[in-house]
Amino acid sequence: MRNTTKLKQMFSQRRAIPVPGAANAMFAKVVEAMGFEAVYVTGAGVANMHLGAPDIGLTTMTEVSAVLAATADAVSIPIIVDGDTGFGSALNVIRCVRWFERHGASAIQLEDQVFPKRCGHFSGKHVIPVDEMVSKIKAAADTRTDSDFQIIARTDALAIEGIDHALERARAYIEAGADVTFVEAPTSESELARIACELDVPQVANVVFGGRTPDLGRDGFAKLGFSVVLYANAVLQAALKASFEVLTELRDKGSLTRIASRLASFEERQRAVAKEVWDEREKQFGPS
Repeated sequence: MRNTTKLKQMFSQRRAIPVPGAANAMFAKVVEAMGFEAVYVTGAGVANMHLGAPDIGLTTMTEVSAVLAATADAVSIPIIVDGDTGFGSALNVIRCVRWFERHGASAIQLEDQVFPKRCGHFSGKHVIPVDEMVSKIKAAADTRTDSDFQIIARTDALAIEGIDHALERARAYIEAGADVTFVEAPTSESELARIACELDVPQVANVVFGGRTPDLGRDGFAKLGFSVVLYANAVLQAALKASFEVLTELRDKGSLTRIASRLASFEERQRAVAKEVWDEREKQFGPS
């Protein structure tokens, strides 16, 4: 079964599948090795990890697609990719969908913020007119070559216009051809319940540690009827915290001896990147 079809089926089941984000192929391999059913190439993570910059619309389509391509080469599970605003107009969306589909994505997430966009949990967001976003969704739907390639339409209108307007936007995006909708940054369980209840297509929730949306847990989100719950930057945040702890010890003590338990072993590191697979290939195809 194609990964696009697998992901479409996952969305249809509405069982609040947790999908961690990965900002590079190694983290994606860890996500797969831990048994998760899909992985999310996070735009915020790419901005943070590859540019050392905040999620304020600085990444380009080609930078994100490079991470996507490496990730698709490294894992076999479906990949959802953060397409931000489509990196421009509806014409840019056409190029973006073509590029991401060819580079191994099973779904693209597109949002209705103005360009340059901001993290969904930042203040100061602005959204484009509904008609403009509808054109982007129509362009995406018309461009995909695999009908199971999922188009996820995200609206950031809740923080700006309120829940009623956000739901109206989501309905317009569904009518335009979105397979899944994603109302970003609800702040209460009651808002989450309205989103899952009042919209007819599968729904995505996004839990950001320290962000605006409460973490109801898998059972809580499943009870409401959400299909997927993104934990877009949990891996990055965990790695960043561990990096600060380990580097503080190294700076202050000049040694890693006392903090060795905070480090993956040499063997764990090699397992994470499947070195044994490459060793076998070297035996098979290397010079005799």
